[in-house]
Amino acid sequence: MTRFNPRTPAVLALLLAVAALRVIFSTDPHLSPLAVFTPIGAMALFGGACFSNRVKAFGWPLLTLWISDLLLDRFVFYGHWRLFYENFYWTYGAFALMVVTGRLLLRKVTVTRVLLATVLSVLIHWIVTDFGVWLEGTMYPKTGAGFVECLVAAIPYERFVLAGTLVYGTILFGSFAWMNRHHRALQPAIQ
Repeated sequence: MTRFNPRTPAVLALLLAVAALRVIFSTDPHLSPLAVFTPIGAMALFGGACFSNRVKAFGWPLLTLWISDLLLDRFVFYGHWRLFYENFYWTYGAFALMVVTGRLLLRKVTVTRVLLATVLSVLIHWIVTDFGVWLEGTMYPKTGAGFVECLVAAIPYERFVLAGTLVYGTILFGSFAWMNRHHRALQPAIQ
């Protein structure tokens, strides 16, 4: 018989909370500077670090990203339900690699490791998603110089991804550390 482990619902609740903030702050993407101040990097790192089970580590963060994307597509961007937006697989692939980063670098959570994982996850997001823009788009020539031009054009957006990952990562990891100190049942079982 398995005992109830409150760690999973606590981690999931924090993921859902920041996913909800992503939707709330994006209700008017043209007026809200918080619309591009995205928590997705922090969600990936936090899920990768806090779930010991691989399926949960990838599944829950990807599910919260997908649900928030569904809501944004319906109520903000397109006005109707869309299961996936065009070329979504580049973003979701980058997100999965960011989860891997959290799993590998944040086995022991420290400020230094979180900062390193944050920078690495933003670089992953930048390179993978912009590779998709360059490869499948028509804005940039299909040359090395065209790819570099695409990367340079994304720097202003990636600065917001970095800032969002730092701020939301601080909120997620800080909240969970506080919860762990006050509720020992949230600490992972020794295996």
